[in-house]
Amino acid sequence: MARYTGPMYKKSRRFGFSVLENGKELAKKPYIPGEHGDKRKKLSNYGIQLQEKQKVRFMYGLNEKQFRTVFEKAGKIKGVHGENLLKLLESRLDNLVYRIGFAPTRKAARQFVNHGHVTVNGKKVDIPSYTVKPGDVIGLRERDKELATVKASLEALQNRVEFVSFDDKKMEATYLRLPERSELNADINEALIIEFYNR
Repeated sequence: MARYTGPMYKKSRRFGFSVLENGKELAKKPYIPGEHGDKRKKLSNYGIQLQEKQKVRFMYGLNEKQFRTVFEKAGKIKGVHGENLLKLLESRLDNLVYRIGFAPTRKAARQFVNHGHVTVNGKKVDIPSYTVKPGDVIGLRERDKELATVKASLEALQNRVEFVSFDDKKMEATYLRLPERSELNADINEALIIEFYNR
């Protein structure tokens, strides 16, 4: 299945969860889209697990094959499988560009990386799925530091995550460490994703 490129507001309403993490999607219509959207049907255990997996997959903008690959990689790392999955997803370059504030959404961050605007440790990286390691420095090419879209996105950013430090003068950010589970979205139940793949 190809990557979803449709409206994210509709997906957020389907899951009852803000995929864009800003809550705007559910402010006006906090029910499932469609004629009978406000009459929710009770989901089976499988349905609940699938919905949780889809929530996280759409949130980070991965297709099914990519998500499964990250899930399997997380299983080979010491620690809690579900937490490792979220940490690997947070370590993706497109996600960190979004967390830093260079782009307003993960979709925009993905495009920003694809177009070659982003550098890691001074070298251009145009692969959105690139895994950033703690200590790596994420920046912009010199000619891209004055882009109006970047400035607008940085100004609109309300609060930056604690596992990333940002230097306003150099327009660079350092990925300090892997995030703690408490710093990530509390509405995600990663245990259901593990149950889904291990059923």
